[in-house]
Amino acid sequence: MKALVTAALPYANGDIHLGTLAGSNLPADIYSRYLRLRGVDVLHICGTDEHGVAITIQAEKKGITPQALADKYYARISKGYRDFGIQFDNFSRTSKPLHHRTAQQFFLTLHEKGLFELKSVDQFFCQSCKRFLPDRYVEGNCPYCASDAARGDQCESCGRWLEPSQLIEPKCQVCGQTPTLKSTQHWFFKLSLFQKRLQEWIETKSVWKENVRNFCQNLLKEGLRDRAITRDLTWGVPVPLKEAQGKVLYVWFENLIGYISSTIEWAQKAGDEKRWQDYWKDSSCKTVHFIGKDNIIFHAINWPAMLMAHGEYVLPSDVPANEFMTLGGRKISTSRDWAVWLPDYLERFEPDPMRYALTMNAPESGDSDFTWEDFQLRNNNELADVFGNFVNRSLGFVHGFLGGRIPSSKDHSPDDTRFDELIASSPSRVAELIERFQFRKALKELMALAAEGNRYFDYSKPWETRRSDRRKCETAIGLCCKLVGAFSVMVEPFMPFTAEKIRRMLKTDTTKWEEIPEVSLAGVQISKPVPLFAKLPDETIRAEIERLRGPKPKDSPESSVPYSDFAKLDLRVAEVISAEQVKGANKLLLLRLLVGDDQTEVVAGVAQHYAPEDLIGKKLVLVYNLEPAVIRGVKSRGMILAASDRDHLVLVVPDHDIPSGSRVT
Repeated sequence: MKALVTAALPYANGDIHLGTLAGSNLPADIYSRYLRLRGVDVLHICGTDEHGVAITIQAEKKGITPQALADKYYARISKGYRDFGIQFDNFSRTSKPLHHRTAQQFFLTLHEKGLFELKSVDQFFCQSCKRFLPDRYVEGNCPYCASDAARGDQCESCGRWLEPSQLIEPKCQVCGQTPTLKSTQHWFFKLSLFQKRLQEWIETKSVWKENVRNFCQNLLKEGLRDRAITRDLTWGVPVPLKEAQGKVLYVWFENLIGYISSTIEWAQKAGDEKRWQDYWKDSSCKTVHFIGKDNIIFHAINWPAMLMAHGEYVLPSDVPANEFMTLGGRKISTSRDWAVWLPDYLERFEPDPMRYALTMNAPESGDSDFTWEDFQLRNNNELADVFGNFVNRSLGFVHGFLGGRIPSSKDHSPDDTRFDELIASSPSRVAELIERFQFRKALKELMALAAEGNRYFDYSKPWETRRSDRRKCETAIGLCCKLVGAFSVMVEPFMPFTAEKIRRMLKTDTTKWEEIPEVSLAGVQISKPVPLFAKLPDETIRAEIERLRGPKPKDSPESSVPYSDFAKLDLRVAEVISAEQVKGANKLLLLRLLVGDDQTEVVAGVAQHYAPEDLIGKKLVLVYNLEPAVIRGVKSRGMILAASDRDHLVLVVPDHDIPSGSRVT
């Protein structure tokens, strides 16, 4: 069996944070390591995405070239992955000439098949910056969910793919000015031609994650539209047509081809330039793309359509997408520096405790939240007290009381037999979960096995039987060491550094999954055991929490506002006299409000928390003098106040009855 495993290409405009690791990098590494242990011919491919608009925007802000910025972060990202134990067979860059040639040839193949159409389109032009504004240069409100942080290519809140012209209240991200539409020409990929074929293909993917299938099916129901694949930029892969001077391939199109160019680069390094075709043109090869949910549309719709259009490549076997990981109940934000950065973490901690914590809290079926307090509990109560304790007490007993030599296990009692059978059956149980991409459950299975090992050790009481019944003592310790040996292989995908430590203590080099039940350690002279995990004191965790919050300001916080600015807000009590769903927006309600003798209308994103009929007659707090905004074609004249946490949204209401129109002071 052959397998090609990829993780989404990170932008080379900053360090890697925990959300990226939990979303795609760590799951891809776990799966790849597992396949290697099974003897599968697997390639784990990735690289940095260096042509995204996020690169050019940040480079402009820093006053350096995009290449200089990408060079800096390619080195930092590569080192961070390496130190964290992410094991790539090849980690490339989309700025390499090899990638440019590969992407251009892919473009030309589709162009020759007539799968592009040249169209005149209106694109935002910034009069202040004197240039066209590609996708992410434009920010505004999402027309679907009303999020105020939508970009010109996609809304991260609802995952919808957008065009800049769809944004409400668009602004240039560089200068903040409102851009105007101006005519330009771009090539469009005829994605709509692949609607039926994609629908039929998605229907065959019954084992895919539900979130991926649902997203694709909903998008296909709406109908696919042709998508622009060129942009007016100077940084990127030049469009290989004479009539397209000054235009580059749109990054959503060319960065996906980075998986192919990275595989070609691997083959060239290996000295067999054609070997890459074994993974991209052989239907027996299983291709798995690990991504975050914001990349579903690109990997499960656009990429398969591109491969279908080309005709020479195999389609993805699976696209396991994780949801998002938040940090302390808030969305991870690179622009606001609300993140735990990988290089910072690795300066102070070992990799495996975080690999463990992220896997046990992985956003596999829904969003999850990382906190330093939870990290401490998992490290201390689970890794140190359960897993590390079992390994250390088992090998410590061998070293302290049995001359450092692992005994054989003989004359099993029913309890010994049950424990031995549990060890023998564990590889198949864990393997089944990993192959279904249920890494969290697989790791929980291993932790439950370690807990059972501790119970067996306590029940067997080897500290007593070493004097009263030597054979029984040796049988129990032999079985405990057998489980330790099994752990040295089974924890490898999740905690590779820990697995290596165990193998060094056992003086074994066994790394084959199938050999786990048969490996005999009887008679092995072990090395002196060393603790696998150190407990983290409260002061260490408090320091991380403070570091996350940043240094305390000397005076007032940067986010404070003068009272004179706050006093400009006109807050009023308003009574809901009618409420209805905004057409085509499942999160929005149109509320008609009575404010004293006046009536006004507000569009509010509360439909998932309140039914329209439940709001009629309710009195709310309204920002009455807010500048009107057009949302989904409706003019919203104000904003109602609400409080929210990760799971709930609650409207702010007066705690006593008070006439509508009353000022809130």
